[in-house]
Amino acid sequence: MDGLAPKRGVVIAIDGPAGAGKSTLARALADELGMPYINTGLMYRALARQSLAAGVPPEDGGGLARLAQTIEFEVGPGETGRLLIDGREPDSAFFAHEVEAFVSTVASHPEVRAIMRAEQRALGVAGCVMEGRDIGSVVFPDADIKIFLSADPGERERRRISERGGGNEAGAAVARRDRLDAKTNPFVPAPDAMVLDSTTLDAQEVRARAIAFVRQRLGGRSGRGSGR
Repeated sequence: MDGLAPKRGVVIAIDGPAGAGKSTLARALADELGMPYINTGLMYRALARQSLAAGVPPEDGGGLARLAQTIEFEVGPGETGRLLIDGREPDSAFFAHEVEAFVSTVASHPEVRAIMRAEQRALGVAGCVMEGRDIGSVVFPDADIKIFLSADPGERERRRISERGGGNEAGAAVARRDRLDAKTNPFVPAPDAMVLDSTTLDAQEVRARAIAFVRQRLGGRSGRGSGR
């Protein structure tokens, strides 16, 4: 496709708002299919964390774009490699409250998103399960399979509190992320995406429905052997 690095392997794109269960589903699919898993949200969290350390204000799009170019992103070895940031797997520091508070603002700058999207495309062209908010519509519009995972705001707040603690503060953070993220680009599923509402489903039910959809769409093809 014009302007995009050619895709060589099977790509599964999973999009949706914060707290919908994207990471849980993406990891499960990657493990089931023996594919690399790339959480693009961690890339923006890495930049937010670096900006705090370097003193770059979250409103400084140009400064953030320059800072983003100093961060090394790669996929670890093996068929089920995971995202490495500056040679290491992300740890709990990437989910600190101060990072959570800035990540949506950091990710809102067009110049930052352009750099990150190019990185994400380069990371995933050999085949992967990639999660984010615009993977199926922008990063990999040519993805083999697209899943848009949603859930009611109240349920997403409850899940985020359960996962990370923080009580009402964690719940309010989801609402704040929704408002800020919607300004960057509205949540609109790609036309050919499977829309899966997880509000009343547990993780196993979501996984089962997604696996069935993936198997149907892949037919005899496999997510394995992506050429890494």
